[in-house]
Order: sequence, then C-alpha cells, then structure tokens
Amino acid sequence: MRPSERKHRRYSLKYPVHLQFSSGNVLSDLEAVSVNVSVGGMLLETTSTIPENTGLTFVMTLEGGRIVRPIQLVGKGHVVRVENIGAAPGFSIAVKCDTPISEIDTYLATA
Repeated sequence: MRPSERKHRRYSLKYPVHLQFSSGNVLSDLEAVSVNVSVGGMLLETTSTIPENTGLTFVMTLEGGRIVRPIQLVGKGHVVRVENIGAAPGFSIAVKCDTPISEIDTYLATA
C-alpha cells in the first residue's frame, strides 16, 4: 500500500513500546521501539520476532522533549507484517490496532 492510500497519517515517533502476547500457553513480553505511529497502528523495531496474526497488548511510553512526565498509551492489536531489518539484527513488526489510538493526534496537537 502506498503512503497516499493509507487511512491515517503516520508520524515518525521513536518511543519505547512494551508488548505482551501469548505464545502457545506462555505469556511473553517483548520490548520494542516505535518507528512510526498512526491512529490505526504502528511500525516497531524489535530484536525478536512475533508471528503474523498474533494478538497482543501494548504500552507505548511517550517521554522527553516538551513532555513533563511520561504518558502511557495502552492498546490492543495484532501483528499484520514481520520483516527482517536487513544487515542489522532485528525485525520490523507492523501492528494494526483493534481500536484507534486517538490520543496520538491529541498529543501531537499540543506538543
């Protein structure tokens, strides 16, 4: 999908994201960093992979810059794409949110 065909505007935001998902009967945690974020989803970079179609919960922590204290955005989604980053070790993971991250637009309007 080309950027002009996207439903929501994407913002280049680099924030820590904590992921939690089930792998078999085990609840797993993974730390990631956002690459870009929209109201409908996000692209993350991680050192480990998560299978496509895996449901997950996330906590994105907005901090630094004009933010006086950390803001946590919590949501649920599922993995829609996983790719190797390339020469560097790690993975790009695209997550589609189950409900919109409407706070992103609010945060960016005041930042």
